[in-house]
Amino acid sequence: MDTTDATFQQDVIERSHDVPVVVDFWAPWCGPCRQLAPLLEAAVERHGDEVLLAKVNIDENPALAREYRVQSIPFVAAFKGGRPVDEFTGMQPGPSVDSFVNRLVPTKADRLVALGDEASLREAIVLDAGHTEARLALARLLLADGRTDEIRDILDPVSFDPAAAGMLARVRVAGVEMPDVVAGLDALHGGRIEQALTHLLDAVRASGSQPELRDDLRAVMVGAFGDLGEHHPLTVRFRKRLAQALY
Repeated sequence: MDTTDATFQQDVIERSHDVPVVVDFWAPWCGPCRQLAPLLEAAVERHGDEVLLAKVNIDENPALAREYRVQSIPFVAAFKGGRPVDEFTGMQPGPSVDSFVNRLVPTKADRLVALGDEASLREAIVLDAGHTEARLALARLLLADGRTDEIRDILDPVSFDPAAAGMLARVRVAGVEMPDVVAGLDALHGGRIEQALTHLLDAVRASGSQPELRDDLRAVMVGAFGDLGEHHPLTVRFRKRLAQALY
């Protein structure tokens, strides 16, 4: 579809909350734009109604060109959730265009993760062994059920992720008989996050002679920060206190 300064909000911004929208900024005098257009159209058409293509003639719609800082064309931007999430400038070969569009569409593994049940999550991992979200979601289910035997095997391949490292550390410290560790893990399991962080911080302060335990407790807290979000008030407050306790 062709979109304009007047219709862009509805055609692209609002629509991208439901389906990814690829926007092709072009002009009639641009030779590479004419070469790129059929590649973009073919890449989008291969995904049916899972991706939309919108075209902006920058000569007729200069306000959009200014807003999105289009300095050279062809310029292609992808929108999801009302905002641009990816872009490229200049002529690209067919495989690169396909890859650009493919990244916008959920894979079968992504769709299984969205279902969220144990069987779907296990199938997602079979399909994509490196799918971090699938492994984290399955580990959370097992941890909530108290089934921790498999968690190490599930999370080891993605242990670089702070959330995975935090869950692995929770499993390792589960047998530690320090009152603050026991209370902290119990509060964490029950969703009482502030109480959990308070106990875990006290345990960090008391674990100075046990560096491995200290590091595991730090990982558990960092994992909780990730679940809360970096700007959550509890994250901001306890991250500072954790740094003071460690250093």
